[in-house]
Amino acid sequence: MGSTSQEIVAEPKDDGDDALIKSHIKELVATQLPSSAIYNFLLSGVRIRAATKGSVTARLALTRSHINSSGGLHGAASAAIVDWAGGMAIATWDRRRKTGVSVDIHVTYLSSAAEGDEIEIAAYADKVGGSLAFTRVVISKVVDGEAGPVIANGSHTKFVKQR
Repeated sequence: MGSTSQEIVAEPKDDGDDALIKSHIKELVATQLPSSAIYNFLLSGVRIRAATKGSVTARLALTRSHINSSGGLHGAASAAIVDWAGGMAIATWDRRRKTGVSVDIHVTYLSSAAEGDEIEIAAYADKVGGSLAFTRVVISKVVDGEAGPVIANGSHTKFVKQR
């Protein structure tokens, strides 16, 4: 099976070492959150639960900083979470440190969560090509220790061409 396409598509590294991928993501969180004012403000309490090739799962306890004037998860906070989580999913693909810049982001709001609630963030890199990456993010409310009702679904396209 040969391909005549000129597109370069990066394939996830197949080294079978999910622990290495999770360690890479934890290190990115530790080093990159402090250098981003918005991510540091909103995500300083994020905990990485799992990371495999093409996916990351994290949890975050919601604080007053995440909440809108009506007492629910702020849409801007949700969008920032989709942006960050999509980048982390891209980073799992081949353990890159630079995850590109946003081209397009969509968030569909389905329900809400309140201050003190915990959310689960599940992010997936559907494709990481030579120029663009496409990700999906699901933000769910944690109920009885498990991901429960979906709060928001996001999709995120990033320009990832490395110079």
